[in-house]
Amino acid sequence: MTFPVNSSKNDYEECYLFDPQILHDLEFENQKSASYKPEINLTNLGEGLTIRPLCISDYDKGYLSLLNQLTEVGDVSREQFEERFQLMKSQPNLYYTVVIEDTVMHRVVGTTTLVKEMHFIRQCGFRGRIEDVIVHSSYQGKQLGKLLVDALTLLSKRLGCYMVSLECDDRVVPFYSKFGYVKEEEHNYMLRRFIPK
Repeated sequence: MTFPVNSSKNDYEECYLFDPQILHDLEFENQKSASYKPEINLTNLGEGLTIRPLCISDYDKGYLSLLNQLTEVGDVSREQFEERFQLMKSQPNLYYTVVIEDTVMHRVVGTTTLVKEMHFIRQCGFRGRIEDVIVHSSYQGKQLGKLLVDALTLLSKRLGCYMVSLECDDRVVPFYSKFGYVKEEEHNYMLRRFIPK
């Protein structure tokens, strides 16, 4: 079992950030960018692993601890998590956070987010941003990061985004190049932090 497609509409409304059917409907096998050895896909990630939308119960499955392997998360209470989850969910078709769960251990072991931004340019087009790609250190080397990026890149195209981008360290540029991402010399990425790094 990999997709919770047999869930009732009530389960989706109470639990998932977005409808799991969206992942199920991706034509991953025909459109994936990366090669996988051994072969894995959205319906066969490996024994005990499943990919699905973020669920409100993932607070208890180590979702925030996993993000803490990527960056500082801070002290987020259950109430804060649930409030943010519901706020994101109340903005339909904008936030697509996907997790990989080890269903034996009941732990979230991988995640990434696609944010679908609305613009006036490109005839009121949409731009996708892939953010917060992380696989638990104990699960690295199983191609799960590749699968997450591949899936959300395909999802951004399916959702009608005119482009999708991501920000990364120089050391992982070759990894993202496998999916067709390019570092355009004429574009600069700049930021201004309001809290210490």
